Amino acid sequence: MTDILTTALGETIYMSFVSTFFAVIIGFFLAIILTLTSKDGLRENLKVYATLDVVINTLRSFPFIILMIILFPVTKFLIGKSIGTTAAIIPLTIGAAPFIARLIESAFKEVDFGVIQAAKSFGASDFQIIFKIMLVEALPSIISAITLTLITVIGFSAMAGAVGGGGLGDVAIKYGYYRFQTETMIYTVLILIILVQAVQSLGNYLYKITKK
Repeated sequence: MTDILTTALGETIYMSFVSTFFAVIIGFFLAIILTLTSKDGLRENLKVYATLDVVINTLRSFPFIILMIILFPVTKFLIGKSIGTTAAIIPLTIGAAPFIARLIESAFKEVDFGVIQAAKSFGASDFQIIFKIMLVEALPSIISAITLTLITVIGFSAMAGAVGGGGLGDVAIKYGYYRFQTETMIYTVLILIILVQAVQSLGNYLYKITKK
């Protein structure tokens, strides 16, 4: 059982960290567009903002299990199969990207508008304002957002096990539920708790460093 739990832990970490990595990249790109096109943004375009706003809100409204099932054809098209640890990365990424996009957008909006105006008065380009002003000022909040997203994805990955995604959720279903091995269920829960605590502690540490 130790080998099974160790393998499952590795699968959970693999799914969670890889999907969070891609979700952060996509979410960061979406957050930049939302920030630029929002009212009083650097490139205000309310039609683009409204369209993207609806798409993000729609994706966020799907329960993850349903989203994963809906994306089976997409997942199979992209990697050749619809179930498994690697296959679960696709719906995990798509499920987490809108979530992180909103969090990063909120972090950008917290940046003092006066600082942005001062940068514009000195002739800074939009690229410079976003990456040298807003990103630097919002970095602690973005780190907190990534930490929260990773913890959420870990929870999603456990649910993915219910439909063949592998990881600790798969072990909990196969052994803890179907075979009535209560101790296995307890072990998987404890491992998930420890994993989440470790991620949160690392996130808090990085937040404190960037806040200084």
